[in-house]
Amino acid sequence: MMTMLLALALLWPLVVIGWTLWSAYRAPAAYQSYFSALWLSAAWPALLLAYGGEAQWTMDAWMLGGEWALNSLSRPWLAFTALLWGVAAIHARGYFAAEQAKAQKGDQDTQRRLLRLALLWPLTLLGNVLLIIAQDIASFYLGFALMTFAAYALVVHSGTVEARLGAKAYLMLAVVGEGLIIGGFLWAAGEADTLTLQGLREGILVAEQGAWMAALLCLGFGVKAGVIGLHVWLPLAHPVAPAPASAVLSGAMIKAGLLGWISVLPLGDEQVSVSLAQFGNIMLMAGLAAAFGAALYGVFQRHPKAVLAYSSISQMGMMTSLVAMGLVAPDVWPLLWPGLVLFAAHHALAKGSLFMGTSISEHLPRWPLPLVWALLALPGISLAGAIGAGMISKWGVKSPLYEMHHESLIKLLSWAAVGTAALVSVALWRQWQQRHKGGSNREQWGAWLVAIAAALLTPFWLPLPAGSIEMPPFKEWLGIIWPFPVGVLFAALGWLLTRPLKGKSLPAGDLWWLYAGMFGAALVPIRLFGHYCAELKAASVASAQKTEEMLMGDLTRLLSTESWLRHHASGLMMLLAVLLAALMMWEGQR
Repeated sequence: MMTMLLALALLWPLVVIGWTLWSAYRAPAAYQSYFSALWLSAAWPALLLAYGGEAQWTMDAWMLGGEWALNSLSRPWLAFTALLWGVAAIHARGYFAAEQAKAQKGDQDTQRRLLRLALLWPLTLLGNVLLIIAQDIASFYLGFALMTFAAYALVVHSGTVEARLGAKAYLMLAVVGEGLIIGGFLWAAGEADTLTLQGLREGILVAEQGAWMAALLCLGFGVKAGVIGLHVWLPLAHPVAPAPASAVLSGAMIKAGLLGWISVLPLGDEQVSVSLAQFGNIMLMAGLAAAFGAALYGVFQRHPKAVLAYSSISQMGMMTSLVAMGLVAPDVWPLLWPGLVLFAAHHALAKGSLFMGTSISEHLPRWPLPLVWALLALPGISLAGAIGAGMISKWGVKSPLYEMHHESLIKLLSWAAVGTAALVSVALWRQWQQRHKGGSNREQWGAWLVAIAAALLTPFWLPLPAGSIEMPPFKEWLGIIWPFPVGVLFAALGWLLTRPLKGKSLPAGDLWWLYAGMFGAALVPIRLFGHYCAELKAASVASAQKTEEMLMGDLTRLLSTESWLRHHASGLMMLLAVLLAALMMWEGQR
């Protein structure tokens, strides 16, 4: 049964792609449905697989040998990933209803863009599912690369100048990340002589250059996880991507980088070397820098999706620091990882519903405004840890840290949660400023409500190991909740202090513009050299043409003597005969 579910989970997205392509060329444009019921079901087999129980498969015929498994880590990861993809697909059907109507009226550009999205959405999902269940290096990398490059269509969909810039930033960073990942995989796997992720972790643990191998892989996966310095694609891509695409980009796909870290790093091993522990400290500091830096920069953004993108960078910074604890303090990792998985799952659904909420505020349903804004705020309040699953997930990571006496990190994470509260408050304020009436599609707001409920109730449906998560004691509630009101207060104070700026804001993408300027400056001598080469080429071509003209002139003059030679050939032959005869006579006389 589990093998059938596995085959269905991996093959069903391909069936969806085939059916979508077939129907696109079979049905007339006026009747074409790009987001059919079959298309909506692409993630459903994967969701069923997550709840089928633990299992393991070995497929010798698959590439270099496939090792796939559903275990205590991959099952909950697959569950929240597949659920978000499924809900976002339903939201997409409502979100693109107006575009589909436009395509059915014969707009060929809209038809092309919708078909591209409808085909590459299931392909991106397939890559995401494959990397979660993969336990061998080849399968994991195939899934990761497939997800990465197919997702380009999700970012560039609208085709505007801003969308092309966001897609270019995404693709450039993706290529850099993929290069780092494959370099790290080849180095570490070659050193350890292994084809599995388990063997890779063991190899990095004992390798003399294990810290450098870990650094390569962490930076590669860090592109997707939004690690500081490599995060710049997020605030450029999210404001231009459709809301359902942003939901899966920030909710599910960004977690692939986090899962990559957990899969390749020897977390929780007591034999971690000094160099790996030092690398863990660097990773910890980078995570905290992202948590605070993204919050500080993000509150000055004007586009609500840009604010939410910086919120994702900040939240992933917190998760980065928690992963780093598996190297810095290995004894805490066995207690910490279930809370981290819950943290990731809750963030995925909460952030997904927040991004879907931006489309709701752009097309407000005909409901009372207090109700709409209360629903829009709920996942943000939970994300800050004040209610529901957010409170439980915060306790899930704080409790092991308390138990192992890492109080300083708890304080830093609590203050980082203040930044989260400030960011979601600013995002809601920006949505209020940019709200529009018009009525949301039923599928659009229906999927949004399901995502909110799933975010608030994450611990009740996520298949985590029994007893790994518990409710925080009542005496700890204040310590978990206080960052939310403080963050809202900071956001209000920031709004008052920045009113004199009259709407001016910092550019989304922050370091991207610095990188662009640096690369532009570095390309100046290359452009000058290229200009010199072009001038040299032009001069060489001109000289060659002049030489050719001279040679052709000489050849023309030589050819002009041909007719004279033909006319006097007999006389010349007779003269030659006489000369030869005279020579022979002279030689005979000698």
